[in-house]
Amino acid sequence: MLTGKQKRYLRSRANHLKPVFQVGKTGVNANMIKQIGEALEKRELIKVSVLQNCLDDKDTVAEQLASGTGAEIVQTIGRMIVLYKESEEHKQIELP
Repeated sequence: MLTGKQKRYLRSRANHLKPVFQVGKTGVNANMIKQIGEALEKRELIKVSVLQNCLDDKDTVAEQLASGTGAEIVQTIGRMIVLYKESEEHKQIELP
């Protein structure tokens, strides 16, 4: 569980990032969760964009991605979701 200070720090780090994944009409599936999990292992902090044609609510999508990958939801703003998961092999971010 992230503290408020850690979330603020991660939001500032994610501000300049571009979305790595897009959730579209089909919603969240097992393959997408696997790929996002691998991206989180490499980068630790990623943005996911929820497209307008997605049938699921952005909060539902965020919960599905977080529970499927074991990540923490840092922020959902607009149709963007910011996820964080500490990497085991490629640790880059030191949390305050």
